This record gives sequence, structure tokens and C-alpha cells, in this order.
Amino acid sequence: MIQPADLPDTIAVFPLPGALLLPRSRLPLHIFEPRYLQMLDDTLKTSHRVIGMVQPNPCDRDVDKLHSIGCAGRVTQFSETEDGRYMITLSGASRFRIREEVEGFTPYRRCAVAWTGFDRDLGRPEADDQFDRAGFLNLLHRFFIARELSTDWDTLKDADDELLVNSLSMLLDFDPEDKQALLEAPCLTTRRETLVTLIEYSLRGGTSEEILQ
Repeated sequence: MIQPADLPDTIAVFPLPGALLLPRSRLPLHIFEPRYLQMLDDTLKTSHRVIGMVQPNPCDRDVDKLHSIGCAGRVTQFSETEDGRYMITLSGASRFRIREEVEGFTPYRRCAVAWTGFDRDLGRPEADDQFDRAGFLNLLHRFFIARELSTDWDTLKDADDELLVNSLSMLLDFDPEDKQALLEAPCLTTRRETLVTLIEYSLRGGTSEEILQ
């Protein structure tokens, strides 16, 4: 596990709309653009092997603007295809706050970041003492039926609180701004509450009307 002292002050960032990485979670990525192939090559030469995932900020008039909070992951798996592309896995380490973008000669973007305020990210998995798992799984079942999705329900029932909530937050197809809200949730309980709100909103068809029970 990565230690606080291992986190660098400046990291490469990968702006990818809708791609969410959370601490202690894993995100598979397919790297093929030349600038990001260079980013990966450079990252693998470092001792920390850290890349920051961050959402572009579409609410800002500056098209290159990024959200201020992202999540860094360590490259823990990678393989190269015959045509030079990479399949990698990022293991979520800690969220960060962007201090400023660093100008330089790399084709990819780099930012000076601060790790303060996210101490729990490097600790043990969180529990959610207020989690009504049966009610949540019932809501999720309705959502999956509405979206014509399938899953291994036995695995979901047995998953730890954090694994269940974080995996669904990363995998379900929500808008980038919704993904950002899930990322910025200060604790697991708040993230679960946000996830429930998003699922309920989707089941209502994007309206504020009550769901039929």
C-alpha cells in the first residue's frame, strides 16, 4: 500500500469525462493516444507510478479547465498490445486538490497537488453503520431491471460496504458531474446517500416526482 510520504507534489493528470477512480478501488484503462502513451512511459520510470484521474469542468467557459478535486492511482498492472497500446489498472490511492497546472514540455498535463484533507483515503476501508443493505439492494434491483442490466447478485450481497458502494459509483453510467459528486463525498455514508439519490432520480426518469412503490 502506498504511504503518505510516497505521494509526490506534482503528478501527471488524465482528464477523462465520466471515468471515476476512488481510493482502494481499481480502474482498468485502455491507453492509446500518443500523449498518454508518453505519460504512462514516464510514469513507469518513477518510484511512485502515480497518475491523477480528474474530470474536465464543463461548467467553466475555459474548455481546458479541470475540476479541483481528483483521485490518484498507482499503476499496478499493465500489458502492451502488439500495436503499441497499453491495458493498465490504476489502484486508487488518495484524492487530491489541484493547486496549479505545471507548464512544461510534456505532451500531457501535469499539476501541482495537495493531499491534505484526504487522510482517510490512505487508511483502512470505511464502513457505513447506517447502511440499509436490504433496502439498497431492492432499489438497485429495480434500477437494473429498468436499465436492462444484469449482475451477480450473490456477489453484491456478500460485498463489504465500501466495495459495494464504490464499485457501483464507478461502474454505473451517471453523468460526469454526478460522478464528481460521488468523488467529493466526504465519507462512505455520504457517498452511499448520493448514489441512492442518483439511482432514485434515474428511476423517476429525471423528474422530481415520487417513485411508485
